[in-house]
Amino acid sequence: MGPATAKTDFHWTKEDEPHQRRKREILEKHGDAIRALMRPEPRTVPIVLALVAIQHYVAVTSVSWSWGWWLAAAYIIGGTINHALFLAVHEITHMLAMQSLWGNRVMACIANLPIGIPYAATFHGYHMEHHKHQGWDQKDTDIPTAFEARLLQNPVTKFLFCFFQILFYALRPMIIHAPIVSTWTYVNVAIQVPYLLYLCQDGVTPWIYLLLSTFFAGCLHPVSGHFLAEHFEFVEGAETYSYYGPLNWLAFNVGYHNEHHDFPNIPWSRLPAVKRIAPEFYDNIPQCKSWPGAVWEFITNPALTGFSRVKRMQVNAKKLS
Repeated sequence: MGPATAKTDFHWTKEDEPHQRRKREILEKHGDAIRALMRPEPRTVPIVLALVAIQHYVAVTSVSWSWGWWLAAAYIIGGTINHALFLAVHEITHMLAMQSLWGNRVMACIANLPIGIPYAATFHGYHMEHHKHQGWDQKDTDIPTAFEARLLQNPVTKFLFCFFQILFYALRPMIIHAPIVSTWTYVNVAIQVPYLLYLCQDGVTPWIYLLLSTFFAGCLHPVSGHFLAEHFEFVEGAETYSYYGPLNWLAFNVGYHNEHHDFPNIPWSRLPAVKRIAPEFYDNIPQCKSWPGAVWEFITNPALTGFSRVKRMQVNAKKLS
């Protein structure tokens, strides 16, 4: 699946990102059917509330478990739930859970609770830049820095990157440029801190469980392979990949990633319908067959490095701005 030779620099291009063009073409051909999908998904709210409740319950009750069962729960239950909540926050920051702007923002903060630190409002700003400026240098913080890319040249460093992936994704954006601080940021903190104080009234072990669950969620977890699979250049010239396998059931259909980038105002539950309506636009472009397989290939294929990402030329960025 990977390119033939290792990259020593990013794939720089003067071409626009592919999603706006494909969006226009799909709307020209299937406009009415696609526009009918563009509305919030109210089922997101009860799903999020259930996940938050389960994770809170396990965090509190697992305090008395043996360390082996506690760790297993943090990986299997906590990692899976917190990863789903990452993607719930992603979904809600696209304002796709409710009609109300602040309803979505507060719901994102609630989904954020078991993650252990307030991040939903900050994530929103960086993620919107990823959509608006895909591949732009110093704008799209989803792309490894040149320093990271130079390190990710062999199986050992690539394995360590995948193991500590959540730390790279959390810290890189703030290193590249400062986050936007808004009223939502303060609301996020104001909701998170009282929850953590309540959670830790008999000790910090439940909070440690949540933080460890968050680490496992972005570590070598079967679902976390989507971080690599979405945009690393596994096939020369292809910068976004969809995955249509069963792990989407645990991940708010984030595997439908080309569909999501083409139509970020269509919620997770209706992304499969985009592909059914317009299969001619998706069936014949490169796809990811397995998220764990993508991680394995990234680590073991010497042709895949930290430079295996498409970046936009600055001249093109100026033209588009």
